[in-house]
Amino acid sequence: MRPNFLFLLTDDQGPWAVPWKMPELQMPNLAQLGQEGKIFDEFYCASPVCSPARASLMTGRMPSAHGVHDWLAIKDTTYPESPRYLEGIDTLPQLLKGGGYYVGHAGKWHLGDASSNPPGFDYFWSHRFGGGRYYNAPIWQDGQQAEEPGYFTDGIGRHATEFFDQYQAEGEDRPFYLQLWTTAPHDPWDSENHPAELLAPYQDCEFPSVPRPPAHPWTRARMQQFNWAFADPQRALAGYSAALGGVDRLLGQVREELEKRGLADNTIIVYQADNGFSCGHHGIWGKGNGTYPLNFWENSVKVPCVLYFPPKLQEELGITNLETDTTAASATSFLPTICDFAQVAKPVDPLCDAPSLRSRCTQTTGEDQANGEVVAVFDEYGGGRMIRVGDYKLVLRHQGPTELYHLGNDPEEANNLAQERENDPQIEAVISRLSHQLEEYFFTHQTQAFNGYELPVTGCGQHEPMWIDKGTASFHQGLVTEAELAAHPEIETDFSGEYWWR
Repeated sequence: MRPNFLFLLTDDQGPWAVPWKMPELQMPNLAQLGQEGKIFDEFYCASPVCSPARASLMTGRMPSAHGVHDWLAIKDTTYPESPRYLEGIDTLPQLLKGGGYYVGHAGKWHLGDASSNPPGFDYFWSHRFGGGRYYNAPIWQDGQQAEEPGYFTDGIGRHATEFFDQYQAEGEDRPFYLQLWTTAPHDPWDSENHPAELLAPYQDCEFPSVPRPPAHPWTRARMQQFNWAFADPQRALAGYSAALGGVDRLLGQVREELEKRGLADNTIIVYQADNGFSCGHHGIWGKGNGTYPLNFWENSVKVPCVLYFPPKLQEELGITNLETDTTAASATSFLPTICDFAQVAKPVDPLCDAPSLRSRCTQTTGEDQANGEVVAVFDEYGGGRMIRVGDYKLVLRHQGPTELYHLGNDPEEANNLAQERENDPQIEAVISRLSHQLEEYFFTHQTQAFNGYELPVTGCGQHEPMWIDKGTASFHQGLVTEAELAAHPEIETDFSGEYWWR
């Protein structure tokens, strides 16, 4: 019998924000899942902001091959006025449904229209936008605008139960795939947005494991959203941790539901975040768009990732390696990995060619390591692209600074080696080699229609699919005129002489 899948995806959870790295964080259910499952400790999203990262999970493609390049400014209307962004591309829900799976979703979607079931879903319940308040959150209910009356993360749990009821009534002769996508721990983090019992453990916590360096200069154009967090990090961290406490409660409740219904022994659980996040780390609050220029620091591009296999499935699937994996892996491998375990053919698509991670769970060493190959991972956000090979990490930009870090010697990314390239032939050689590899990769992993490298992606939102408008109208430009700048003297110029506003 083929396995079921439960995929719990969080929103803005940094790779540091897990109980095995942050002692103050109370997430006992996630801690247990990590102890029982396999942790991928060097797992990279495809883009350090939510909508592009989620689109890559659903397609196995990079943003320049699926066309979602920034968080989506969703229209509060129904399809077709509110477009679907992945039309014409094989998505994981479509592949699994076509392969005989019963497919469900509850929570944040943020990939276009969510007023009705996107292709591939038998069950679908969604937030209307991409985030916001946790109580009375805007949702779609039977194609109508509505509000979720309770705490949104708990609402996802209620709809998970509803999915299982529907599945056992309609589709129990098939395996299931259910994705629960939270808005947590995305802000807001104030006491009016989270239950008192989730905030209480952090009332007097000073969060000693979280660094508090001074604000990085690149935050100047984006300070407005998180000014208060810089000023009162304890309160912000308490709210962030409380939001994750709600996710942990959801994880525990759903695992209990699987046990109660006799589904646990055949269900693979995947826990992951869409993109990373910094809560003061590196001098920023935010993710890739927490700065301008957009950043690719480790806390923005790395995410928590745990795969759990119940004992019965470990034996059936040959799962013998549950050691923490410290070799880099890409979120573009998510679709191939699920298809591999589900025995469903992944698309014959050269733009979706990342390897399945199954061999890393069935061999003592990963397949790439065993063959003596060096694993490379890639990331992109608008006019910025990143490659990591071994300890070296290079960021190239269409406009703006080049960055090179040696993560083994400089895990905090404090020393940009690219600044030494003119005086150090070895540094120049590394940059040349990685630049060639980066350019070669994207040459074969982008389409002419969706290539985002020269588009004006600022981190302030995408408004239209690229087949409607491939120019500046699709992307929010922020403050660009001298008159607007004069009205906001706190805004700083960036390296290109233009002006940006969050």
